[in-house]
Amino acid sequence: MKHRTFFWFFLPTGLAMLLFIALPIISVLIQSVYAPHEAVLITVENSGPFGTTTSTTIDQQATEALRAAEPLGRFVGLQIYLDRGHLAFGEVAELWRTTDSWGTFFSRLGNLPFYRAMAFTLTYTFTATPLLIVFGFIIALAVNSLHRHLKGLVIFFSLLPMIVTPIIGSLILFWMIDSRGVIGSLIQYLADDPNLSLKASTPLVWISIIVYGIWHSAPFAFVVFYAGLQTLPQDTLESAQIDGATRWQQIRYVVIPHLIPLVTFVALIKLMDNFRVFEEIVGFNAEAHATSLSWIIYNDLGGETRLLSSASATSVLTIIGVAILLSPVLIRTWRDFNAKTH
Repeated sequence: MKHRTFFWFFLPTGLAMLLFIALPIISVLIQSVYAPHEAVLITVENSGPFGTTTSTTIDQQATEALRAAEPLGRFVGLQIYLDRGHLAFGEVAELWRTTDSWGTFFSRLGNLPFYRAMAFTLTYTFTATPLLIVFGFIIALAVNSLHRHLKGLVIFFSLLPMIVTPIIGSLILFWMIDSRGVIGSLIQYLADDPNLSLKASTPLVWISIIVYGIWHSAPFAFVVFYAGLQTLPQDTLESAQIDGATRWQQIRYVVIPHLIPLVTFVALIKLMDNFRVFEEIVGFNAEAHATSLSWIIYNDLGGETRLLSSASATSVLTIIGVAILLSPVLIRTWRDFNAKTH
């Protein structure tokens, strides 16, 4: 392809990436190092028959003029990143000096908003991602072995969880695990404890959210793996059968190696998606038990006082977290590509 042809071919995509990816990231990065201006205060002395009193008020005109002159706010550098709502290095260092055991350290570390959100985010990401890949692979194998007249119907029902809007699906499961719901009542009956509530226990809330995340995302892995199974070389599979390979050996030595590139693709997509877990927390109304980085951004931007700088700092930390998560997979993919080309 000639350079001129490639330029015009890539131009629309490049412009879209610049407008919708690069510029928003740059604007968020800039906003994260600026904080809103503080109100300009003036001190007024009032003299009366009972003496002189001093009062402090806000100079509205001076405050508006300052904010109009510097709309980004005042430059604070990395101060927002280091405050208690984010990395909180000072608080973490203090906890390290004052605690005498790992359990106490991590327990108190969970009281800091950022690290509390990171604990759930990482737990959700590294639990849901491998499990949805495994379940998606199992479903794909099962559907691929069905009679062709049954495949269409089974595929349709297998895709239903992915079709349901995440917030709607999480709300339905939230109502089902309620003490008056189907699942909640069943668990109370099996445990013989009428006071048992899934919503009152942090570990059970975490498990419920993770189970829903797997249920919702497994169809995506299923579709990808099922498509990959259609390209499986039949002569290789037949050779393995002639050599006496069992069903498990065929899967292990023929099917799985063939699907490894697709496993990498699904892992990349779902790592990014699960690290930004948000709808499940809102749908389960689980803010008291589980928060995530995306939920912190939503919380900062909600209400009457929108904390744009705080939300921007959390967004930048989220981008950095996603990059760190994806780097091992991307590095391995790059090495495999170089090994094949040389």
